[in-house]
Amino acid sequence: MQNVIFERFELLLSQQVEAAIAAGVYEMGVETLRAERFTVESQEAVYTHPATGSVTNYLKVQRTQKNNIKTADEMLEFATQYQGRLMINSKSGNAAVSIPTHSIYDADGGVVPRVLLVRPQKETRVPVQDLESSTWRQVSADTFAAAWSTEVDALPKFTTDYLHLVTGILLPIWKILPQQNSRVFRLQTSDGQKILGRVVNAHDIQTVREQLGLRNQVLSPEELVSLVLNERYTQQLPGGATLRRSFVANEARIELVNTISLAERLLAVGCFTEIINWQKRVFIPVSDKAPAILAAVIEILG
Repeated sequence: MQNVIFERFELLLSQQVEAAIAAGVYEMGVETLRAERFTVESQEAVYTHPATGSVTNYLKVQRTQKNNIKTADEMLEFATQYQGRLMINSKSGNAAVSIPTHSIYDADGGVVPRVLLVRPQKETRVPVQDLESSTWRQVSADTFAAAWSTEVDALPKFTTDYLHLVTGILLPIWKILPQQNSRVFRLQTSDGQKILGRVVNAHDIQTVREQLGLRNQVLSPEELVSLVLNERYTQQLPGGATLRRSFVANEARIELVNTISLAERLLAVGCFTEIINWQKRVFIPVSDKAPAILAAVIEILG
């Protein structure tokens, strides 16, 4: 009985930790960020203490990271070590390794078995039932290796994204910053500047900037693509359109909502449509061309 109780507790705890990490609110104290390169793209003073003259700054930092992508041979060894299955998505042609992972409890207290789907640049935990009903299929080692290698060869060697941080004297403006996330990061830029500050989550960027009295600066297409795919960011676009991340057959996509009336024009600049559950939807391809396509989309939406 005691073992059952501890097993259930560990399962619930891991579920809560996983949810906190996914939401960006899992705190580990001061975290040191590492990358190939950090560059301060912009810096704006938002507060000056009247007595000491200490300044609070809002920084936008460009982060360049080397993609640590495993080869097909390494993934075959990984699959053997962790009793994994070699998978290919019959629709997209993408490859993945499926390995067992911890289960979760549903709303009724039932156990939901899951697997970890390991792809070249990300990992996703998927209920076993969802995987079995999807377009992922188990394949031979040779078929998997060919598909994995083809996909890896097409990926960029480096990835660039952005961090938004509030640095300097923080106590006077602490209440302005989001209270559900108070993570503090330490980093050093390529020119030797050391930075310690509160990170601003993607969902809070526009709100925090407005509360700090900064002009409502529009995020670049490159930054929007990164935020939508990696931070579950949603952006309202002109004309009532919405840019968001959606999952189709367990694959992340960049979706344009409420744009079907402009489908022909959007197709002309590189978007594509797909009928899902008898409804046509518009997507931007997830590739290195996504920022340029998004820029063209924003111009069309006006």
